[in-house]
Amino acid sequence: MYRALLILSVALYIYLPATAQQKPIRVGAKHFNEGYILSEMIALILEDGGFTVERKFNLGGTAVSFEALRTGAIDIYPEYTGTIALEILNQDRSVTTEKMQEILADKFQLELSSPYGFNNTYALVMTRALAEKLQVKTISDLVSHPRLKAGLSYEFLERADGWSNLASFYNLHQQPVGLEHGLAYQALRENTIQLTDAYSTDGEIERYNLQVLQDNERFFPEYNAVSLYTASLPVKAKELLAKLTQAIPDTTMQRLNAEALFNNKSHRKIAQEFLVSRKLMGNTPAATDSDVWEVLKKTGVHLKLTLLSLLAAIAVALPLGVMLYRYPVVARVILYITGILQTIPSIALLALMIPLAGIGIVPAVIALFLYALLPILRNTMIGLFTVDPVLKKVAMAMGMTTWNSLRHVEIPLAMPMILTGIRTAAVINVGTATLAAFIGAGGLGEYIVTGLALNNTKMILTGAIPSALLAIILELVFEGIELWLIPKHLRQMKA
Repeated sequence: MYRALLILSVALYIYLPATAQQKPIRVGAKHFNEGYILSEMIALILEDGGFTVERKFNLGGTAVSFEALRTGAIDIYPEYTGTIALEILNQDRSVTTEKMQEILADKFQLELSSPYGFNNTYALVMTRALAEKLQVKTISDLVSHPRLKAGLSYEFLERADGWSNLASFYNLHQQPVGLEHGLAYQALRENTIQLTDAYSTDGEIERYNLQVLQDNERFFPEYNAVSLYTASLPVKAKELLAKLTQAIPDTTMQRLNAEALFNNKSHRKIAQEFLVSRKLMGNTPAATDSDVWEVLKKTGVHLKLTLLSLLAAIAVALPLGVMLYRYPVVARVILYITGILQTIPSIALLALMIPLAGIGIVPAVIALFLYALLPILRNTMIGLFTVDPVLKKVAMAMGMTTWNSLRHVEIPLAMPMILTGIRTAAVINVGTATLAAFIGAGGLGEYIVTGLALNNTKMILTGAIPSALLAIILELVFEGIELWLIPKHLRQMKA
């Protein structure tokens, strides 16, 4: 007996560390071009070193990515020292890297790698032709041109190191509008806007002959690229990541960004070619799926998100609707609550799920479930309340119990309206599920989010068209269910 326990203990001692090492490392990425490339570098280096990696790309901006790291939904993602100091830690510009490391370790149990070698600072840019015409070279020069049409990324508008404090610092009076960063360069070229924020390593700057305005009063801190990761990351993984230390100069990062934008290369291929050329990893080809198979896989994930949330909503909203029909006193309150849930912006609701359920499929399904409640619940109640009172009295006169009347008379008569609510919820969820990509849930939204980051219409349509086809297919499926479940005379009454 004791010998068996001893053997079991030794086996567990040997086996558990090996198992822990085999646990996948989850690599996150913000939803912009450079974030994808750097995260692929991290993932490929770790895979080359023997680790299994899960890619959790297309996360939202800094708030979503950092929250995912803080709550353990991911293990590592690339970040910038200036963003960490001002946006995450709420420190001033003079905070040192050592101080940041100390705060991150004490408050969040997180660590920083050494810098990659480039400073991707924020900047304001405009076309070189317009800058020369207006004689604008520095940010201070914008004071003389308050009517310039500025279009800024949504994150830059709200950041501590963004527009509000920048405008106050330089006494600027432009009235910017918000737009997706990937679309800003096209808007500049078309003169829809005349000024936008940029990252200094963006590949579009040189390609489109843009003027980077000098930060002459040094408002922006340094934004040295680093890996931000959990303290529990294996020591071997940290040693592998050290290969990136001072390995990427500014000009190189700008070139890599341009390759993704203009040479139609995947982020994984760009990252691998760079790492192999610098002998930072072996020359083993990175595994990739065919385009068709990739679309099918993402369509499957999208359908899974939609159906799981829809089935959960049906399971809750249908019986709840029947109960509220029988006890209408609290119906108004419940409908108000579900109505309020419907008004919360999709991105906000998905972001709110991260502290509760992390990132991935689970929080996405919860958010979609909440969105699907209202149409099913409301249509169930309306369908039951609009059943002809005469038919209810006939059922009672025939000796039916309340339950029998519901089961055999009222619910069948309300079924056309109930199915309409379910169809509406299904179509809403197909569209909203595309946004689930922002919290790493996958699906067709990954194409749309990445396409926006690259201003790639083809990639956007690769996600949008299958999503629209899914909505049409679901409409046809529910139409078939109606033909099967609802008698012809009730369908005519509905029409």
